[in-house]
Amino acid sequence: MAKPDIDSPYPLTPAQIAQFRREGFIKLKHVLTPEAIAYYAKVITPEVFRLNTMHLPIEQRTTYDKAFLQVGNIWTKNETVKEFCWSQRLARLAAELLGVGGVRMYHDQALYKEAGGGITPWHADQYYWPLSSAQSVTAWIPLQAVTQEMGPLAFSIGSHQFEAGRHLAISDESEAHIGRSLKDQNYPLNDTPFDLGEVSFHYGWTFHRAGPNTTKTPRAVMTIIYMDEDMRLIEPNTKAREGDRAYIAPDVEVGAVLNGKMTPVIYHAT
Repeated sequence: MAKPDIDSPYPLTPAQIAQFRREGFIKLKHVLTPEAIAYYAKVITPEVFRLNTMHLPIEQRTTYDKAFLQVGNIWTKNETVKEFCWSQRLARLAAELLGVGGVRMYHDQALYKEAGGGITPWHADQYYWPLSSAQSVTAWIPLQAVTQEMGPLAFSIGSHQFEAGRHLAISDESEAHIGRSLKDQNYPLNDTPFDLGEVSFHYGWTFHRAGPNTTKTPRAVMTIIYMDEDMRLIEPNTKAREGDRAYIAPDVEVGAVLNGKMTPVIYHAT
């Protein structure tokens, strides 16, 4: 099979950019072709299961560990996965949505919600990231269509502007506390399924969750986290951020641009 095109520009409209910045996320259809998904999924999925270290039965796991098998920085271990993570189409979308001249990789992360996997509790990704601004975005890339029963990513519309609950890690507490706060403030919910080839982008501070996977098929998802190419490392103020700094940016000084070995520029507008 010839390598599919994952680099040519995707036609993003000013209205879509405005919607992303207003609502904190956007779902875009036909970002990747079925052929592209099939080509890269056949490499990504075996790597996820090869690198996975979670082997407890689901019923013996914590709420967090029931949510998905989680494997990060796969791009450093497989050239084909690196090629996927370096997709110029996806990176350019991230830069245009954020309104920046270029984006760096923060990291990749596979999130495979197994058959029978539990909920992903309410949370905001940037709780974990020692970053100097809100100019970060996660691309959530399903490797198949995601039905309602498989637990599609669900977004609280406009919640990137809502600060209550940002101090909470993914947990039963975050599910209860953030869910209640968002409901009290009347934030709408978007929990629609994903078509094959549909990709979502959400800010690091957008609150999101996912339902359980009640099907017999794993929900295979690859994510790529991008940040403004001028992003700086801040002093980690939680154990979670200390862990991320050690994992992602051990060669970057606090206060410096995140120009480390693990955080290369993926796309820069010419």
